[in-house]
Amino acid sequence: MSGPRVDSFFHGNSSGVNFSVILSSVDEETGILQLANCSGSTRAGGWNLNVTPGVNISKVTVSLTQNLQLCLPNATDCCATPLCVVETLQVLACRDSVMLAHLLIQAEIYANSSFTGNVSENATVIPNQVFQPLGSCPCDLTAGACDVRCCCDQECTSDLKQLFNGSCFTGVFGGDVNPPFDQLCSSKSTEYTPDWFPFLCVQSSLNNTPFLGYFYHGSTSTPRVPPFKTPLQTSPGKLFTGYKQGDPIMTEDNEYFTIPQQSLAGQCVGNAPVAYLQNFDAKCLSDRASYKEGLPHDVRINTGTGDFIQQNVIYRTIIDTGKFITESESLPTVEVLCQNVTFAEHYTFIWKDKNIERINVTVFLGSLCDGEILTQRFTARFLNLESTNAAEPLRDPGYQVGKPVRAANINASETFGSLNIWQPAGRGLCTSATYTPVLFGLDSLSGCVLEVGINEDCSFLRGNVTEKLNSLIQATHVGKRDNSNYSDLNDWVEIIRLDPLNSDTNVSTRNLNGICPDIPANLNIRIIFADVGAVQGIPQQEILAVQISYSTVIWQFQCGLICENSVSFLPITASVQFIKVPAQPPVPMTRFQINYTEFDCNRNDVCWPQLFYPLTRFYTGEPYSRSLAKGLALAFLVLLAAIMSNPWFSKIW
Repeated sequence: MSGPRVDSFFHGNSSGVNFSVILSSVDEETGILQLANCSGSTRAGGWNLNVTPGVNISKVTVSLTQNLQLCLPNATDCCATPLCVVETLQVLACRDSVMLAHLLIQAEIYANSSFTGNVSENATVIPNQVFQPLGSCPCDLTAGACDVRCCCDQECTSDLKQLFNGSCFTGVFGGDVNPPFDQLCSSKSTEYTPDWFPFLCVQSSLNNTPFLGYFYHGSTSTPRVPPFKTPLQTSPGKLFTGYKQGDPIMTEDNEYFTIPQQSLAGQCVGNAPVAYLQNFDAKCLSDRASYKEGLPHDVRINTGTGDFIQQNVIYRTIIDTGKFITESESLPTVEVLCQNVTFAEHYTFIWKDKNIERINVTVFLGSLCDGEILTQRFTARFLNLESTNAAEPLRDPGYQVGKPVRAANINASETFGSLNIWQPAGRGLCTSATYTPVLFGLDSLSGCVLEVGINEDCSFLRGNVTEKLNSLIQATHVGKRDNSNYSDLNDWVEIIRLDPLNSDTNVSTRNLNGICPDIPANLNIRIIFADVGAVQGIPQQEILAVQISYSTVIWQFQCGLICENSVSFLPITASVQFIKVPAQPPVPMTRFQINYTEFDCNRNDVCWPQLFYPLTRFYTGEPYSRSLAKGLALAFLVLLAAIMSNPWFSKIW
């Protein structure tokens, strides 16, 4: 054994068995181990014997109680030499003075190498690797021994070096820490040297070498995973420099101010940060089991200047819950549990310049019971402090991505219109589906399911589907810009409607139950827009045209085992597609550009007309003076290389 503890096992019934440990000695003349008897005990010298009995097996542990630390000056109870313990042990198992088992242990234990004394303050000075090599022999990896193929190792004798003298490590690792580099004029390279080498070579001593600091990596910084908290912007004399559009609103605890919002996948995210000057209207489905409270309303908000304001909260009670409870399952006969929850939260942010002046919150509370599905609504609206009409906040001239498309109905007494798509809930039926506005720049596809009987009249079905689809478009015009004025007709574009084909059915299918062709089941909304300018660096986009068309399908009743007195489903959809076009029509191609395509940069990998593009005024990657200077320097080097490549130049040199 080489450690202070060893385990062994005694197989058999240990009842009435006496275990003992004995220090044995070897006869120096004969070298024979002296025989032991059963008169020993569980202690012998610095050794202890411990037995853990079991079922037909017992664990026998022999441990050393001696201190294994090397002796310091004037210290006792320690190891005087590195080889601390060299002893022979015998473990005996006896019953009634009869030896049942015998175990021989040879112990050679070294002292612990850990140092617990006082450390000298004379530290080794490591040279700076930038200015001189850290080690003159990097391949010397083993202390006190010769490393094979390391000819600079001082522990290697001349006899050992003769064994690997022909295969020593080369380069920096082999000890050549300052080799002559290829750029030196005195370097005798066997490789081909160009004609211009004497003109550009370097005259330098070996102390100034590119290999100096070869293993130096400089200072490194440990990357940190950014937390959910965001540090505030700091500036002299001010803790925060204000918000800009799209910045997350911060709280007093330097955390994001969050309100539940819908993600791009349509799911509701409970801890979504609120972006400055970006309105939203989110609806989230929840039940009593999965309901969670949001951010408390006593959280103070950072105004943008380092000050903090409290939310002005008004609580109201919902009496008619029909608009929020979208589905109610069959309730069990046992007692139904209900809970007072939040049905809706409406946030109004009053802002000025880059700061938030006030926050008004209206919270609607109601009772939610088991088996009911709640449609929560969360809205955020930003109103300018200088706006006198709260219903018509200040808007940018053009549309921004994610804002609702403005619509108007000039044929009605109330000019306000709507352009919506479906937001299904529950089973996805059209009777329970709600509306959500069309958001600018976001292509979307929504739909619902219409219940149809087997004896449904095809003309009635077409009219019913058309009515459902037309209910999404309660408008005759769409605003060109986000700030279109309802009193100015020039700010609006008329919706182009392509009515569905009202063709009668074929004779072969007119009298067949369960089959109806030409059902306008798909509504296609195409919106054409373009960039018309920018305000403070933000592109402003304008709607140019809106077209509404229908796609027809052949509906056929789907039967189960029987078709009588059953209901089939007809899915109807509405899709929105935004098409971006140039603000100005492109310049038509000339006959030369059409015929000679090798000069067209858009259809070839090599573009010769743009060879000197960095030297033109159209290049904006850097200042024109800098690009011109680099171009002239490059031209000078090319001319110099052409001159030096001539044979007469090498003869003169």
